[in-house]
Amino acid sequence: MEISKELGLNMYKKMLEIRKFEEKAIEFFTQNLIRGSMHLYIGEEAVAVGVCSALNRDDYIVSTHRGHGHCIAKGADLDKMMAELLGKATGYCKGKGGSMHIADVESGNLGANGIVGGGIPIAVGAALSSKLQKLNRVSVSFFSDGASNQGTFHESINLASIWKLPIIFVCENNFYGITMPVKESTSVEKISERAKAYSIPGITIDGNNVLEVYQTALEAVERARKGEGPTLIEAITYRWEGHYKGDPQVYRSKEEIDEWKEKDPIKRFRELLFAENILDEDMDAQIIKEVQEEIQNASDYALRSPNPSPQDLLNDVYANPL
Repeated sequence: MEISKELGLNMYKKMLEIRKFEEKAIEFFTQNLIRGSMHLYIGEEAVAVGVCSALNRDDYIVSTHRGHGHCIAKGADLDKMMAELLGKATGYCKGKGGSMHIADVESGNLGANGIVGGGIPIAVGAALSSKLQKLNRVSVSFFSDGASNQGTFHESINLASIWKLPIIFVCENNFYGITMPVKESTSVEKISERAKAYSIPGITIDGNNVLEVYQTALEAVERARKGEGPTLIEAITYRWEGHYKGDPQVYRSKEEIDEWKEKDPIKRFRELLFAENILDEDMDAQIIKEVQEEIQNASDYALRSPNPSPQDLLNDVYANPL
């Protein structure tokens, strides 16, 4: 498909922002500056960017435990993201959420979720809200192959289909649910085939081709806005890092990882932009420099930000501690 120069460069830059953000996160993790673990999005950048580029700012997304890429693709403030990752008071959740619970309501990101499949019904709720209030907003639920075996997945798609809700279900199939290969845990060859049971369109695409993701998402968004209901998109992709930082990865080979690194979505898109004369060496160098500066500024902001005050421990907690 043909795209404008502005869109092409914006998508390329956004993919680079995700990659560089995650690389900086690894650096901070090795310096013991991040509490707990984290789930990195390196290798999957084309899915988040392709889908979110087809959305309006006030459209909704609901993310996953591997959510940094979704948040950045939807237009998050990198300063607040990095501060949250380091548990600082200036972060999106005031340092209380960390890696798996970053939310940015202003950009339509209703939050990441540490429970596998836990965000799917939240996205359906947002879509129902949009329909009832006639807001003309589309909701996107990001989840992975492991979540497609959860009851929340099936219950949510069934309800969304019955009520023809404006929602897109995006399955980021990276072949492993923690250490379990999808071929050993899932009853269908293609997860998109499960759409048939709920009378909605289902399509499997190359999740490392950002333009294919974008085009497919555009069509699903148009269908949703017309009131024609949900679409299930299965994007085939691959996480370069382990399920979590520190994962020994004994369940897959180095050769497999290297093979998928040759399918780097950023490299592929960069080559396409050069071939279409949308990008040249000088522009590429400038974009890379801008991204590196943004990440460095966000890192500096996070490092100099204060830790949360002990007096604020129970603020923003909406459950009865008794």
